[in-house]
This record gives sequence, C-alpha cells and structure tokens, in this order.
Amino acid sequence: MQEIEFELDRDYVELNQLLKLVGLCDSGGAGKAIVASGAVSVDGVQELRKTCKIHAGQVVQIEDIAIHVRAID
Repeated sequence: MQEIEFELDRDYVELNQLLKLVGLCDSGGAGKAIVASGAVSVDGVQELRKTCKIHAGQVVQIEDIAIHVRAID
C-alpha cells in the first residue's frame, strides 16, 4: 500500500480538494467523481459526501493508497 503524508495548514480540507492536492486527480470536479463512485473511505468508512471536511488525524483511503492528514506543527 502506498502511504501519502498530507500537511494540513488550516482547520480542514474538503475531500474532493484533498484528492486534487495530493495529485490523485487533475481537478476538484474529478475528485467529486471519484468520491461519488464509492471508491473513497475515511477512517475505514465509505464516504460519499464530496465536500466532506477532512481534519488532521484522519486517514483517507482510495484503492491501495492511504493519505494520512496531519497538522503542521
């Protein structure tokens, strides 16, 4: 499984934007389509809300890629 560390510089990031920011898609719209397909889970639970707020400490998984979101110290 591929692990990606994402440093969050604000309170939260929307799920579709996170996928774009880590390079898994080219746009927020493409991120929304990925989420809508049911391919994304947050903390082990399937997430279908495209603009779900992702906070530091959460893990987003899509296929064999895990994105660990952490706050900037």
